[in-house]
Amino acid sequence: MSMTEKARNKAEELKAQAKERYGAATDNEQMRAEGAAEASKARTKQAGEHAKDAGRNVKDAFGA
Repeated sequence: MSMTEKARNKAEELKAQAKERYGAATDNEQMRAEGAAEASKARTKQAGEHAKDAGRNVKDAFGA
């Protein structure tokens, strides 16, 4: 995973967490829920990228 993708995913996650916190602070359940969903999506994307990296590392370890 490139550094650009890592930074983009982390930025999305932080933005979503801020949205979730703002929704909680203002008692806006819809915004809080949207923020939580977006944060979850960003974490899932990061986990997928980490899995791809791990697969590449295993492939490299076996000299493929």
